[in-house]
Amino acid sequence: MTARTGADYKAGLADSREVWLGDEKIDITTHPAMARSIDGMAAYFDYQHAHASDVLMDGPDGQQMNVSHMLPKSCEDIQRRHVAFDRLARYSVGMLGRTPDYVNVVLAGHVARKDIFETYGDPIFHERLAAYQQEVIRGDLALTHTIVHAAIDKSAGEFEGVNEDLTLRVVERNDKGVVVRGAKMLATLGPIADELYVYPATPIKPGDEQYAISFAIPVSTPGVISVCRDPYNVDMDVADRPFSARFDEQDAVVIFEDVLVPWDRVFLDGNLDVYNRINSGTATGNTQQQTAIRASVKMEFAYDLCVQMAKATGTDSKPDVAAMLGELYSYLRIARAVVHSAEVNSSDWGGGAWFCHDDISSLRTMMPLWMARVTDIIKSLGSHNLLATPTQAAFDHPCLGPIIQRYLPAANGISPRERARIFRTAWDFAGSALGSRNELYERFYLGSVGRARGLDHRKAQAKGETGAFEELFREAGLPSSEQLRQK
Repeated sequence: MTARTGADYKAGLADSREVWLGDEKIDITTHPAMARSIDGMAAYFDYQHAHASDVLMDGPDGQQMNVSHMLPKSCEDIQRRHVAFDRLARYSVGMLGRTPDYVNVVLAGHVARKDIFETYGDPIFHERLAAYQQEVIRGDLALTHTIVHAAIDKSAGEFEGVNEDLTLRVVERNDKGVVVRGAKMLATLGPIADELYVYPATPIKPGDEQYAISFAIPVSTPGVISVCRDPYNVDMDVADRPFSARFDEQDAVVIFEDVLVPWDRVFLDGNLDVYNRINSGTATGNTQQQTAIRASVKMEFAYDLCVQMAKATGTDSKPDVAAMLGELYSYLRIARAVVHSAEVNSSDWGGGAWFCHDDISSLRTMMPLWMARVTDIIKSLGSHNLLATPTQAAFDHPCLGPIIQRYLPAANGISPRERARIFRTAWDFAGSALGSRNELYERFYLGSVGRARGLDHRKAQAKGETGAFEELFREAGLPSSEQLRQK
């Protein structure tokens, strides 16, 4: 089977997974708190069929697979992925951060860098990884990752003090596989995904090899425990809560209580040379094509939403409002331009793996700030209007309907119903529990802005950029800094 439908996805969730919500161990297929989240993800699988020409392609067995599984080899492949990522992001206007194409792309990037495994490790691990990708393709599995170390005490190192026994590590090896114990933060989509893919994130230093592990297992594997946050979905009409009614992707801490990972699912085991190279050799050029396109689609929606808000209040021509709208549009244009440039300047990153130019990483440092600014602008534009929003059902009430039709109109000929829909959408985007969660997600899902900026600086210095200071004095015929040091 490839390219599942929503019904296929739902059927795959009927297993023995251990999921906790509050103090209750739940069956996600029957618990009402999970119903809307599962329906929203099931609709994603149906959406890929509705837009098959954009998001599906021929797979290795002749059936259709999602384009996100492609191992890109050319600029044309990068553009093909762009079309697919853009279309898939439009299902939720970018509000779903962990649709399955996200981790599909991560996995494809790792498989594409066969050269890293062959140069610095045992090729058997890459063979397992490539075989696993084929399994994911055949089953059209919904993957999520859980990769952040459980560093609870930030005053100590990631693997020091109390953190040493908390984060995921290998505690035993036997003829069947490796036994892992510990926790990982934070599995978005975790409770309702098919499988967990644990892979390298931040570098690990010599001496901590027990933590350098990469593997994939079903969420239902014995010993895997998902501890969910409060659900933010609501049992309301989509017209009243377009995001909270469909797009709560759930987040969970995943605890591994002596979990046996079969050898054929172990892709790294203590090899720091591979562990510390695979993420830097794939993440920006490969994975961030998907994340940047999703964020651009979300920014596009946010801009259009804010325009509708300004029209509804008759403030769209006011200079201060126009400035805020122009600010959002400038963010959108910059994001699109960076993505386009990175795709046009894509290249072979090694071993024939064709990824975007690393400059796309600049969006990783800017998008979180822009998304926070979006929320701020929505609240500024909306003001009390974000709270004065009857439900669509209220308009249908024989007594209340005519009253709110009279007293809650909007400017520019926008009807009272349309006004309510605009501002309820804005509230769900920026002010609801899910909206607040999404802002936090945007801030940290690719790591902190500070860490990303520091990484970009180190990359620039490693490449010798930019040399402009020395060039100024060289052109003037003055001694270089090195010559001055020697005097």
